[in-house]
Amino acid sequence: MSDLAPLLDAIVFNADGLVPAVAQQHDTGEMLMLAWMNRDAVAETLRTGRICYWSRSRQSLWRKGETSGHVQRLVEFRVDCDGDTVLLLVDQSGVACHTGRRNCFFRAWRNGRLTTIAAVEAEPPATERRS
Repeated sequence: MSDLAPLLDAIVFNADGLVPAVAQQHDTGEMLMLAWMNRDAVAETLRTGRICYWSRSRQSLWRKGETSGHVQRLVEFRVDCDGDTVLLLVDQSGVACHTGRRNCFFRAWRNGRLTTIAAVEAEPPATERRS
């Protein structure tokens, strides 16, 4: 892999050394989830092609699907205009959400109340339920 310095320099990490990372299914445009990445997670993702995030609760790298098998493979890595958010176009296998749903955006404000609009598809292991 080529030198990542130009890319890492283009990303504006916050005071905690993190940048929000939006995961989107590459072929359908479905928004899957939002998580956080640090420099190491970005570098590992680009080096391996498998999405790696930073778990704020565990304070460690979190390789998506390492226990559940619901892996995200990188198709394209994008940086927004300000450099303060990244977009990961991914190929998601299985579910993306720790609740066992396809994506994390399974609740909608409808008719004056928050409504669940997607069913649980898989029960993830307890170790991946909260990042």
